[in-house]
Amino acid sequence: MQPHNCSLVSHSASLDELILKAKAFVVSAKAPATLKAYRSDWRDFEAWCRMRRLQALPASPQTVALYITDRASSLASGTITRRLTSITKAHQSAGFADSPASTRNFIVGETLKGIRRTIGTAQKGKNPLLADDIRAIITASASGPQGLRDRALVLVGFAGAFRRSELARIDVCDLSFNIDGVVIDVRVSKTDQEAAGRKVGLPFASDPDTCPVLALRRWLALTQISEGPVFRKVGRYGHVSKRGLNSDSIGAMLKRAAARAGMRVEPLGGHSLRAGHVTQAAMNGVSERVIMRQTGHRSTATLRRYIRMGEMFRENAARGLGI
Repeated sequence: MQPHNCSLVSHSASLDELILKAKAFVVSAKAPATLKAYRSDWRDFEAWCRMRRLQALPASPQTVALYITDRASSLASGTITRRLTSITKAHQSAGFADSPASTRNFIVGETLKGIRRTIGTAQKGKNPLLADDIRAIITASASGPQGLRDRALVLVGFAGAFRRSELARIDVCDLSFNIDGVVIDVRVSKTDQEAAGRKVGLPFASDPDTCPVLALRRWLALTQISEGPVFRKVGRYGHVSKRGLNSDSIGAMLKRAAARAGMRVEPLGGHSLRAGHVTQAAMNGVSERVIMRQTGHRSTATLRRYIRMGEMFRENAARGLGI
């Protein structure tokens, strides 16, 4: 009986080819947004060290402790923790196994504890957009192709509880329309880096003006988009680009749409649609299990961070005080 030969690479592959493939796999282990954040964090640390004539690579734990102490005045503790991870990754990439940014280093660990005790660890998320906010945005939306695009994006984002990156990645081939609505195939997301994928259903709404399925159909019909990215840039004169929206532009687009409705835009961002879906659904009594099926959350603890102020007042012990 012949032994099985289960090789992942060709025997004829040269060592140089294998090295290039290995490097590509290492890069693919992290999402592009994560790698972008690591690079930005490292540039900031390098610049900070350069200004103070301190060595960035390899850095000392004392230097790292001074850096996070300085940045504690302007950054959230969660961001500071990510900066430590970025410094560690940079040192590992350069061949330094012992990271000066590890919290196992006494001075770094104790400094971080002190920062967390002082400025707290609560995440400051974007304000949620609730159903009344969505209706106001849709009512005040612009005319023409840009208005159709904005309405479809806002309604799909809200109904699907999508992240900015997920909205930007939706392709026509990911859409399956049926008598109940539309099913969107989310091929990859922030918490699904191995691209197992999930399907998100958007049912027809009772109000045609705020129906995500009808809004999506109108946008695709007007623009005659039959392949490629669903959500695209619209020029000043109504020209629709062939390229999809950058995920970073969705927050700015949402703020412009909210401003037309007379809303305060400072606390809003691309995540306001996803946060609003969770908050509104919780306020309306939808179970956590059903919400998680739509959002793709794997942890109820993470989900509950999204349930904002509205949930506090729906079930509140102060209502039973008789005052």
